[in-house]
Amino acid sequence: VSVSHLRPLIGGAENSPPASASFSAGENETSRQNMPECKVWRNPLNLFRGAEYSRYMWVTGKEPLTYYDMNLSAQDHQNFFTCDTDALRPSDTVMQKAWRERNPQARIKAAYQALELNNDCATAYVLLAEEEATTIVDAEKYFKQALKAGEMIYRKSQNCHSQSPQHEAQLRRDTNVLVYVKRRLAMCARKLGRIREAVKMMRDLMKEFPLLSMLNIHENLLEALLELQAYADVQAVLAKYDDISLPKSAAICYTAALLKARAVSERFSPETASKRGLSTAEINAVEAIHRAVEFNPHVPKYLLEMKSLVLPPEHILKRGDSEAVAYAFFHLQHWKRIEGALNLLHCTWEGSKYLSLGFSYLLMSFPSDPGALDVCVW
Repeated sequence: VSVSHLRPLIGGAENSPPASASFSAGENETSRQNMPECKVWRNPLNLFRGAEYSRYMWVTGKEPLTYYDMNLSAQDHQNFFTCDTDALRPSDTVMQKAWRERNPQARIKAAYQALELNNDCATAYVLLAEEEATTIVDAEKYFKQALKAGEMIYRKSQNCHSQSPQHEAQLRRDTNVLVYVKRRLAMCARKLGRIREAVKMMRDLMKEFPLLSMLNIHENLLEALLELQAYADVQAVLAKYDDISLPKSAAICYTAALLKARAVSERFSPETASKRGLSTAEINAVEAIHRAVEFNPHVPKYLLEMKSLVLPPEHILKRGDSEAVAYAFFHLQHWKRIEGALNLLHCTWEGSKYLSLGFSYLLMSFPSDPGALDVCVW
């Protein structure tokens, strides 16, 4: 199976009717709260097809993505980047076919055809950025062209969206494109080492579209802030999104645990703790790790390098092994940076094997398999 379809990174998706997969500025917190955790979601930090996944394939000769994963992505593209009025514009008609095309070279060829018809076809630049660009620098150049075209189209759609339902649908599509492009540009900046710039772009995007919390842009922001070691800012983001009414994620739960562990991990010793008991700060850290492991018990084996990491999939199952791979792939470095954090995670995960039975109720071991909830998307 060829690596075929560009992966949008916005929000959550499942094998459901197209209407449930699209998003717009009208989405609200209520719809987010009603979303089940145990479903397939798009990976918020997904890699770039041409610049990252394809490089793996060139080196190993192996496909990094499953057909199931790519098929979900194909549905994403059609839901996010097309609308009913595309037939009125020749370039968008060509792009409708491009998103359905399975062959990568045919998709790239179609994108160039769309640009010949309309040099301001934002979705054509998006496809080229994701699939033709072989470096992040090249991808960023395409996305900047997509941003210029997308902003112009978005302004036009805003002026006429109330004229008919078709115009309103077109505005939703143009919003999708604009948010996607801005997010990918922020990710390009992050990958190219311009982390403060990336953080600003993410914050600006979240302010511009405040109702789009379901897109999980805050997970990109958390990772960038951790790279800056801006732990106070990380805590501020967690305070807003680590809420019982919102769908959890490994990124939220384990980042909260990491911050708690940071306060005590440098001096933590299981032998000393078994003699004197846990301090209040240590109990808080242990309980935070407990909650994280309870949410996704697969993550510790990847953070502790007991299981080998592979490239993360484009879609993940929350609380499943695929989410654990995706989280550890991007966050292992942040755990290693904090001295003693992985040791505390290991001790807590192993439970009473390390500490006395007097407080083993806090340090119980967790099952390694969530059962029927996990599915193979990678």
